[in-house]
Amino acid sequence: MAKRLAIKMVKSAIGYRSKAKDSLKALGLRKLHQTVEHDDTPVIRGMINVVSHLVEVNEIKGAKK
Repeated sequence: MAKRLAIKMVKSAIGYRSKAKDSLKALGLRKLHQTVEHDDTPVIRGMINVVSHLVEVNEIKGAKK
């Protein structure tokens, strides 16, 4: 069973580098307090590391694939 992550944007990207803005866009986050779900992969973890100061990440327990 693959792990799933719930990623919530908790801070605006205004005033941050374009790399952070592009990572948020790639994760599917457009609005403040929006939550998206992704599989826990190295690619997703890398994008989360770039915007760790803007997002909140929670592991979804019992996620089915």
